[in-house]
Amino acid sequence: MGNFWKLIISIAVAQAAGIIGSFFTTPAIPNWYANLARPEFTPPSWVFAPVWTALFLFMGIALFLVWKKYPDSITEKIGSFFNHSKRKIKIAIIIFAVQLILNILWSIIFFGLQSPGWAFIEIIFLWLTIIITIFTFAKISKTAAWLLVPYLLWVSFAAFLNYSIYALN
Repeated sequence: MGNFWKLIISIAVAQAAGIIGSFFTTPAIPNWYANLARPEFTPPSWVFAPVWTALFLFMGIALFLVWKKYPDSITEKIGSFFNHSKRKIKIAIIIFAVQLILNILWSIIFFGLQSPGWAFIEIIFLWLTIIITIFTFAKISKTAAWLLVPYLLWVSFAAFLNYSIYALN
């Protein structure tokens, strides 16, 4: 598969996670989230969609940078047999997929189930998995790892916001 298609698929997969999460988020905003006590530092609701869209774009590009290192040709496959890069890339992609699933799960728990307490516990696992993803990606592509840093920072902020909402409610 060519790199162009790997890029398109990588971005589409990451953005799909955002779209799936929005199915649980969007209906809960006017009916539930708007009525919660929130801390002063809560961003306006309109900020979340563009931030998440950009973060999912970065995540998709990071995934692509790792996936494109996967050996496609016979020569690359023979070379990877000796340095185990194929296995390392598969593991990195699996870890990425786990954090993507945890990202969706947070939206389901926080907005769908309307449970900030359980969502806070879940976001800790998400945060740890993002850290693991960054370190795993760094072994394959430093650029891919750096593209996930804004995501880690935003999820760190989101975790603090999540805890604050839980504490206030």
